[in-house]
Amino acid sequence: MSEFLKGKPKLTPVRILALGFAIVIFTGAILLNLPVSSSEGIRTPFIDCIFTSTSAVCVTGLVTLNTSVHWSYFGKTIILVLIEIGGLGFMTIATMFSLILGKRITLKERLIMQEAMNSFSLQGIVKMSRYVLCFTFFVEGMGALLLSTQFIPEYGLLKGLYFSIFHSVSAFCNAGFDLTGNSLVPYSNNAVVIITISLLIVIGGLGFFVWAELYNYKTSKRLSLHSKLVISMTAFLIISGTVLMFLFESNNPGTLAGKGIFEKILSSFFAAVTPRTAGFNSISTSDMSTAGKFLTDIFMFIGGSPGSTAGGIKTSTAGLILMTVISVIKGKEETEVFKKRINKELVYRGFAITVVSLGLVITVTMILSITESAFSFEYILYEAISAFGTVGLTLGLTPKLTVIGKIVLALTMYSGRVGPMTLALALAKNKKKTSIKYPEDKILVG
Repeated sequence: MSEFLKGKPKLTPVRILALGFAIVIFTGAILLNLPVSSSEGIRTPFIDCIFTSTSAVCVTGLVTLNTSVHWSYFGKTIILVLIEIGGLGFMTIATMFSLILGKRITLKERLIMQEAMNSFSLQGIVKMSRYVLCFTFFVEGMGALLLSTQFIPEYGLLKGLYFSIFHSVSAFCNAGFDLTGNSLVPYSNNAVVIITISLLIVIGGLGFFVWAELYNYKTSKRLSLHSKLVISMTAFLIISGTVLMFLFESNNPGTLAGKGIFEKILSSFFAAVTPRTAGFNSISTSDMSTAGKFLTDIFMFIGGSPGSTAGGIKTSTAGLILMTVISVIKGKEETEVFKKRINKELVYRGFAITVVSLGLVITVTMILSITESAFSFEYILYEAISAFGTVGLTLGLTPKLTVIGKIVLALTMYSGRVGPMTLALALAKNKKKTSIKYPEDKILVG
């Protein structure tokens, strides 16, 4: 606290990351506020510019204005750039320009990169950044190529190509912005579009560290515990989600009833993938059954994996908590995952992140219940979790938000993108060592 009173706050890597995201958001809002950014050539209300810029940088996808209709191609391109910066992280983008210009990467910059990428070690961090950039552009390029086979015949060469690039970047970065005006509902029976977008979402949501290990698996013949847990949790969530969505929505006339079996399976699969912080939808979210909406809430809260373009508490955190509960039920003294013991401090951090995240969602829900009193609790909770998890799915509340509601959700998206990571790093790095140990005692639980 003394450093703030002196007016000279120490810019730690965590603070630099938080400040960097804020600066990018504000810069994006200024650019979106220019008349050239709107399709009508007039200035957009600054609160909507801030909201859109926050949603893009925090790779969320919640919008108060129709992206397809309101923004000009200049504005859409600004949003696209903000999505890429938000997905990769501004430090990775800055590293790219430093490498192009031949500038030396300093130790402080390497430390910030390590924090941003959730890397275990500082060693090889610049090489990892190169890999992230090459991997990202390659995957997005392949995604755009596959999508162009569908969009170019429909929209023409230039518009179809732009649509392909935009949706590929938006999907890989788990952003959920679309240019159709109705997400992917018009393509609910198009296997190429749905599967391509799904693969981009999953690839972007697994995390660069996991893909680096998978790439080197032929030579190393091993996967770290982190990668095993992330892959297992991802597969479990997708498979179980697909089955449950199929059961919940098959007979729902507002979503899947009346559709063929292939489209039902395809839409159920997509409905299980996209809540993992992507924000696209191929069926009407507002018409989903209560069970389907609640399952979506759970998936949005969990999110993707650490070091990825996704948000939420992360699959590894959810997996760690699940395995801790199982270990306690089995009477084991320590958490065990794939025949490995997990340090108790890591378990504590996982529970701390989850509790703080729940606290944030509850607080935001309570505030929105006051500012958006015209809407039901179901709509408000859905919106709060979507903003925290940087998902972008909505039941229709976002475009009708009050000014206060827009500010609250913008702050929630920012917290969801920066908060859990910052909390984990703060708990990991700022340990207070003390030789004092208080006497042990007991309380009743359960």
